[in-house]
Amino acid sequence: METKTEIYDSTVDTLRHIKRVNQLLTEGSVELIKRANVHDDSKLLSPEKEVFDEFTPLLKNSTYGSDEYKEFMIKMKVALDHHYANNSHHPEHYTPGINGMILFDIIELFYDWKAAGERHDNGNIYVSIQHNKKRFEMSDQLVDIFNNTAKYLGYKRAEEIK
Repeated sequence: METKTEIYDSTVDTLRHIKRVNQLLTEGSVELIKRANVHDDSKLLSPEKEVFDEFTPLLKNSTYGSDEYKEFMIKMKVALDHHYANNSHHPEHYTPGINGMILFDIIELFYDWKAAGERHDNGNIYVSIQHNKKRFEMSDQLVDIFNNTAKYLGYKRAEEIK
């Protein structure tokens, strides 16, 4: 007795998969929007506000990672400790640093570094990535992902800025 073999059509399964990925990406987008709406709100409250009022103008004219910059960070310790404790997009928020972060923390961190660099006269996302590679013991793989993302978004390297 012969049985007829059905030919599988993947269309329904593929459409179901596409719809599910769409749902998941939308959930992720909602999480990023929530974070965007509260990013760094703690800087508007004590003990951070007073310290940032004093040091933000000074930081603008400093070079990220320089001895002068590091000295400012020491003087800002009370505010920074509070800030890191209340903002999970900073590696300092977690005992294991970057290894304790989640993907949404990493995404927010990337854009935070970009925006922070724009506040310095000589700031640049690529320089920030290199400096923070050492500072936070970032893997080469994560550094590549950050650099690739900056390039994909069209961010200029320091040497390209005139």
